Amino acid sequence: MNKQITIAIDGHSSCGKSTMAKDLARAVGYVYVDTGAMYRSVTLYALRAGLFRADGTIKTDELQAQMPDIHIDQRLVDGKTVTFLNGEDVERDIRSLEVSSHVSPIAALPFVRTALVSQQQRMGAHGGIVMDGRDIGTVVFPHAELKVFVTASAEVRAQRRYDELKAKGMEADYADILKNVQERDYIDSHREVSPLRQADDALLLDNSTMTISQQKEWLLERFRERTR
Repeated sequence: MNKQITIAIDGHSSCGKSTMAKDLARAVGYVYVDTGAMYRSVTLYALRAGLFRADGTIKTDELQAQMPDIHIDQRLVDGKTVTFLNGEDVERDIRSLEVSSHVSPIAALPFVRTALVSQQQRMGAHGGIVMDGRDIGTVVFPHAELKVFVTASAEVRAQRRYDELKAKGMEADYADILKNVQERDYIDSHREVSPLRQADDALLLDNSTMTISQQKEWLLERFRERTR
C-alpha cells in the first residue's frame, strides 16, 4: 500500500484548479477539499447579512464577531463535492458574479484566513487529500508532498468563466468577467496575509492551451512519481 500524500494545488482564479483537483481526487481515491468555496461561503454570508457598506468596504468588526456562527461543510453528493453554509446547499449561490466580485477582500481579512486555514489543516491532517486554493502549498500545507501552481492567461480564464456561467444558464458579460479576473489577480497577489505566490518547490502548470485530458494525464504522472 502506497503512503497517502497531501496534494496542494494553487494558482490564479478561473484557471480550472477545482475541476483539476476534483478529477485527480476521484482518479486516485482521495478526498477533495474546495477551499475557494469556503471563502465564497463567508462572502455569501456577509452579503446576505448586510456586512458590505455601499462603497464596498466590509463591516469587519461585525463579521469577526459573527465568524463563530459561520459553519461551512463539504459533503459528497452524487459523487460531487457540495458546499453547505449553516446546513444550506449554497453550491450555486457561491458561484455568482456578485460573490466573485466580493470574495477577494473577504479572503484578505486575517481573521477569516486564520479561521478557515485551521479548518483546512484539520481536514488534511492525515494525507489522502487534494486541496486547491491560493495558499495551500505556502501556508496551509507547506510540507505537502506534491505541490502544483496553475496559471493561464487572463483572457483564457475569463472565457472559461464566461462559458461556465452560460452553461449554467446564468447571466454573463465577458468584459465584466475579464475585469474581475484581473482585479482578483492583483488583490490576491498583493494582499498582506498569505499573498498568492508559487511555492519554491511547486511544479508550474500553464494550462492555457491544454485540454482537460492532457492536464489530467500530466497530474496523474506527477502523482505516480511522488507515490512510487
